[in-house]
Amino acid sequence: MSGYPIVDTDVILFYDELNEIQEPNPGALFYGQDANYQGNQPSYTDNGDGIITDNVTGLMWQKDMGAQITYAEAETVAKSLTLGGYTDWRVPTIKELYSLILFTGKVNGEIAIKNFINETYFIQPLGNTAIGEREIDAQTWSSTKYVGLTFNTNETVFGVNFVDGRIKGYSIYKNGVASKKYFRMVRGNPVYGINDFIDNNDGTISDNATGLMWQKTDDGVSRDWQEALEYAENLELAGHSDWRLPNIKELQSIVDYSRCPSVTNSPAIDPVFQTTSIVAPDGVAGQYPYFWSSTTHLDGVNPNIPAAYIAFGEAQGKMNDILMDVHGAGAQRSDPKSGDINEYPQFKGPQGDVRYVYNYVRCVRNISK
Repeated sequence: MSGYPIVDTDVILFYDELNEIQEPNPGALFYGQDANYQGNQPSYTDNGDGIITDNVTGLMWQKDMGAQITYAEAETVAKSLTLGGYTDWRVPTIKELYSLILFTGKVNGEIAIKNFINETYFIQPLGNTAIGEREIDAQTWSSTKYVGLTFNTNETVFGVNFVDGRIKGYSIYKNGVASKKYFRMVRGNPVYGINDFIDNNDGTISDNATGLMWQKTDDGVSRDWQEALEYAENLELAGHSDWRLPNIKELQSIVDYSRCPSVTNSPAIDPVFQTTSIVAPDGVAGQYPYFWSSTTHLDGVNPNIPAAYIAFGEAQGKMNDILMDVHGAGAQRSDPKSGDINEYPQFKGPQGDVRYVYNYVRCVRNISK
């Protein structure tokens, strides 16, 4: 199997900005969210030899990640792995790794409730609270290094937290010592995660790898989540009226992790796309927006409040009253779906994550076969 098929988020429930709701009808408020559109449903096979095959992507995975190792050790471990008699194991890219995330998971801040991965097939540890870790401190790292720096000075690698449902950039070293994290090795389908963009010269971009067509240029307007859903459902562009707000895995598929504002003076997306630039909360120009997905991110005391977004600009936070890139361009976090626009941006969590709430939109549709 080859290509870049996007595995669905597995979401089948519906939400407004506060509550789980009944399925909304076309034209109703909150129509167009993740569960209104079903994609390639997750499907796995346990091969009985410590390997799980993803039947959608064709990727074969370690069932058990084993002990935590450093980023430098990971490539050597992968090359020496002979699981199942195969010798072509590799450290997954961030796009390969993110193919495994499911948004049926749930978390309450630092407290794990249900992991964001299918635990019938994959062993997913929690952080060791006996040694002072939080339950969410069980991140899985990828091979994808951030081309910029986080916290102004830190060499960084992207990882997926399957306990709290996020992509973040993580510092490879802590106080000069190499950090140890989990790695889930992969083999098969070497072109997974590689886009094949075509500019249709009509305001749309086709990705022949994923079978998705994208709005080339965002409209420069920030919206809350309901407004984003409504805008996407009502968009007519290039003779098509079946546009929608992408789910979070579709949206992450167009991130270009070789680009970021501090290095390429651009958002983390192929330059075939056009993206509005914005002024950061500290008044500095050259930042790029966060873009909404249609996916509710079940986190918090009321887990229905946030929806997931991708930071195509720096994933900023304010620490010690200084705004900086804390998680890297291409991170996936979440914002409350609504709020008083005059009260945002705000700053939340241990890294002071910027919360805009009023984020931007890039619509998607399926390419007709």
